[in-house]
Amino acid sequence: MTGFASLGGEYQGTHWVWEIRSVNGRGLDVRTRLPEGFDAIEKFVKAETAKACARGTVNIGLRIKQGAEDAAPVLNVENLDAVIEAVKTAEERALNKGLSLAVTRGADLLSVRGVIEMASPDKQDDAALQKTIKSDFQKVLTDFTKARQTEGDSLKSILSEQVDQIETLNKQSSDILAERSDKTKEAFHANIQKILQNADGVDEARLTQELAILAVKSDVMEELDRLTAHVNAARELLKAKGPIGRKFDFLTQEFNREANTLCSKAGHTALTQIGLELKTVIDQMREQVQNVE
Repeated sequence: MTGFASLGGEYQGTHWVWEIRSVNGRGLDVRTRLPEGFDAIEKFVKAETAKACARGTVNIGLRIKQGAEDAAPVLNVENLDAVIEAVKTAEERALNKGLSLAVTRGADLLSVRGVIEMASPDKQDDAALQKTIKSDFQKVLTDFTKARQTEGDSLKSILSEQVDQIETLNKQSSDILAERSDKTKEAFHANIQKILQNADGVDEARLTQELAILAVKSDVMEELDRLTAHVNAARELLKAKGPIGRKFDFLTQEFNREANTLCSKAGHTALTQIGLELKTVIDQMREQVQNVE
């Protein structure tokens, strides 16, 4: 199920924005994009998301902006030492090859990435900052869940209408069975007369048996009864609480199986047309079900 929510926050000069987006997926795939230094909350984020979502690919992003007035440059001595050693090695190797490098200035060393870092002077507040950011994530997750629920209500209405269409087409199929039966009998009798006229010594018992088999094979009441049962099952699913996507996906496969069998057995123009309309509605339903959690 698709969804989107975002929420911004601030704590002691640090600003952030949470964003959650989801697209359809058969299972649950939670993907996070967190800034450096916030990896510790990834487990929390994924666990909370798994409680709220059952299906879909959920992309979660956190953007952090440190206020310039509350940040201070900090010298990373370890990185500086590494850069100095690298410069010394480069100078020695150059001299060994008869080359003379320009004098390295302090500003050159400080301009190397990682030597100077911007950090908040209030390091003791890091735990409080992360706690506040985690609290905001729960808020944006609630908004995200509500957005998905709104879409779910819309999908429920669409699916309910499609189930009604299937029920109507199923009843139309039942209504024309008598007419179909009369035409089928006429066709059987005509074919029997042709066989009797063009064949000698026909085994009437065997012929009767074959006709009975044909009659059973052309009977579609079982398919119509199963379609009715599937309609009832679909309505129960739409009333259910919690995730229903996987079950509904399976049910649409059952709907499609009965519609295919109905078309193959039809032997009647009107019934074939209804079967094709059924398949169209079921295909539309299957597309919608992919959006259901």
